[in-house]
Amino acid sequence: MPVNSPKIAELGQMSTHELKKELLALTDGRDSDPLGQKVQFYRHTLAPFFAELGRRNPFPDPDAQVPLVVGVWSPVWSTIPFQDTLPGRMRDQSYQIFHDNGYYANIARYAPGSRFSLVKKLSAILFAYDLMIVQKFEVKQGQWLIQNVGIEQALRLRGIPLEVGKAERWFTKVVQSKRPSPQEIQTPELENLDQRTGKKFKQIFLATPQLEHLYIDPDFRLVKTQREAKQRPSYTIAVRKTS
Repeated sequence: MPVNSPKIAELGQMSTHELKKELLALTDGRDSDPLGQKVQFYRHTLAPFFAELGRRNPFPDPDAQVPLVVGVWSPVWSTIPFQDTLPGRMRDQSYQIFHDNGYYANIARYAPGSRFSLVKKLSAILFAYDLMIVQKFEVKQGQWLIQNVGIEQALRLRGIPLEVGKAERWFTKVVQSKRPSPQEIQTPELENLDQRTGKKFKQIFLATPQLEHLYIDPDFRLVKTQREAKQRPSYTIAVRKTS
């Protein structure tokens, strides 16, 4: 563990507030690290924090977690691979939004620099690429069930931030206009992405992700996700977005 972090034996002596604060301090500024580096950082440094907080989870029952999760969250650190499939993700404009109608979205703005050729017709000066993955969620028999519904994309002026209110309105509009049944869901066409990158997102869309809250309270979540059973789990630290 890093020099300034507590030894594993000390974690049990820390308050839950102290554990969360230390975890946020350890990951501050490190979400942009390469994925392999983040995976090793989790294994060697963060895993004991996740385990200790998991033992203290005040809402271990998934049914009790549903009301808590509704709202907007900021993923401050994550090992989910798809989030950085595109370069230039703006982390201060990345959101997880849960609505009480059973719909959920991962929304992020991308403003690539020299590698912006991955996004067709994207000017490094004038435009940004906003991406939304829409999902449905529910709890059945004590497990979170996630179903991919659609992928939305938009080219927008980079100078106008993708603020929380704008992201929520976009999400609400999409859900109200579509609300597809499982029989109607089709693999999306991603006309704004190059063929290789679009293929990656289509593969992500066809997966059936699994989700587990290792820890959740009204303002803090530790989430374990797995896109397919054979793949390694991913971990996310998310905090409530208040504005």
